[in-house]
Amino acid sequence: MVCKVAAVKPQVRKRIFARAGTIIVCAVLLLFGALLIAFPDRYIPVCFDGICMWAECVLPSLFPFMVITLLLIKLGAADAAAKPFSKLSKKVNLPECALPLFIMGLCSGYPAGSRILYEYFEAGQIDENDCKCLAPLISACGPLFAIGTVGFKAFGGSSAGVKLFLCCLISVVSTSLIYCLLQKRKNVPAQIRPAKKDENLLYNAFTGAVNASLTAGGFICFFYTLSRAAAQIKILKPLELLFSIPFGSNCAEAFCSGLIEATGGCFSLAASGGFFALPLAGFLITSGGVSILLQQICYLKKCKVKTSFFIGMKLLQGVVSFALLCVLNLIGA
Repeated sequence: MVCKVAAVKPQVRKRIFARAGTIIVCAVLLLFGALLIAFPDRYIPVCFDGICMWAECVLPSLFPFMVITLLLIKLGAADAAAKPFSKLSKKVNLPECALPLFIMGLCSGYPAGSRILYEYFEAGQIDENDCKCLAPLISACGPLFAIGTVGFKAFGGSSAGVKLFLCCLISVVSTSLIYCLLQKRKNVPAQIRPAKKDENLLYNAFTGAVNASLTAGGFICFFYTLSRAAAQIKILKPLELLFSIPFGSNCAEAFCSGLIEATGGCFSLAASGGFFALPLAGFLITSGGVSILLQQICYLKKCKVKTSFFIGMKLLQGVVSFALLCVLNLIGA
């Protein structure tokens, strides 16, 4: 009898936490909706700013590469490029398509890597275990966004962007490879199956890229407005007070805003200045913040990748990137 009760308790706790989480999310959404209705003159311009930020900073670095990567996948070029590196991939417990997927995801940036992973999974070219190993590896900030948008536009110089991109790259690759090497080696490595022939290749590539880019814009607009609303009603104040101890009040406020929407948070960090501004921006663009994480999770859930695992890996990568940038600041590099 005691064993039965003990077995039931974890299930009950899980349901309670799930319901509590749902209640909290619903409360936040209702409060956010009420603020939009009560203060339209305040939040309509903020929403428009979010759309402008997406159009100016994210769309140019996302859409062209999304089209290119989808065409490369559909034409079979990605599969052909993977074959010379199959032995290397097997040594680190990755599927042989890992390197081309990583390069395509890296060039495109968030959330294109997760979208590419979903394309391979949906086509039956990789399985659930492959997706779990690849998800943290192909989730990286693109060079155009890191160097151009955050480095040049926010911090006023390409050198800052190069540091951000390299630290993000090192943290993503190192943590992902360590995780893969710690996994048990497969007895029969999954082999790539040729991509299915697409009779309407160009149309599907462009519509897929448009849908992904517009979805990213919707996420950015929504969470940028939400972050500004959260800041104005002081809902993040306890978190800001906590982070203000090591980072200072200005950086803490900008960082907490960036935890919701990373792009706006990076611009706020650049404006606040200080020793920790660049390292905290590195954490944001590497981990992604709520907006970028949810964009990726939308695709990764279809690939059977656990949300808790992916978020944990991204937070770890963000911490590594933060530490690397702190070291670069200390040595004056």
